[in-house]
Amino acid sequence: AGEMAVIVDQGIREMMIEQRDVFYYVTLMNENYAQPSLPDGVKEGILKGCYLFNTYRAKNQTGSVTLLGSGAILTEVIKAAEQLADRGVTAFVYSVTSWSELARDGLACQDARLAGATNAGVPFIYSQLGTSQGPIIAATDYVHALPESVRAYLPADRRYLTLGTDGFGRSDTRAALREYFGVDAAAIVRATLLALE
Repeated sequence: AGEMAVIVDQGIREMMIEQRDVFYYVTLMNENYAQPSLPDGVKEGILKGCYLFNTYRAKNQTGSVTLLGSGAILTEVIKAAEQLADRGVTAFVYSVTSWSELARDGLACQDARLAGATNAGVPFIYSQLGTSQGPIIAATDYVHALPESVRAYLPADRRYLTLGTDGFGRSDTRAALREYFGVDAAAIVRATLLALE
C-alpha cells in the first residue's frame, strides 16, 4: 500500500501538475495480507524499481543471501528470510516494484557505454545491491523471463537464481500454486541453500 501511494502520487504529479506526456502501468493483486510500513528514504528506490526493504540478521551467521521479491511474493520472501536467519543465513530483502524499470535503466546505461559515453552511469539495480552480500535469489509470481531481464546488470561475481511461475491452466489455492511453481518460502529457502553450496 505504501509503495502504491508513492507511485500514484508521482504519476499524478507528472501527468497533472507537470503536464508530461507519460503513462503509468500498475498491477494490483487481490490478495489480503498485512501491509508492512515503508522504511525511511525509499521513495527514489520505489520509483526506480527496487529498494532495500529489510535485513534479517542471523545470530550465528554462516552465510549471506540477497533476496529480491515483487508484489504478493514479497510476503513469501520475508518468511524465507526469517527462516534463513534462524538457520544462520543473513538475508538482505529487496522489494522490486518494477522489473521493467530496472531493465530499461540497465539497458540505457549499457547503450550509453556502447556509444562511448564517459558518464554512462551504473545500472540502478547494481548500485542498490552494492551494500548486500551473497548470492542473489529473485522470486516472482510472473514468468522467469521477468527477473531474468536484469541479469546483465547485476554484479558478475554473484550467483543469480530466478524463481518464477512459467505455465498456465491451473486453478488451486495460492499456497498450492506457489508450492507447485516453487515460489513459496520453502522453495526460496531451498534455492538459497543451493546457491550457498
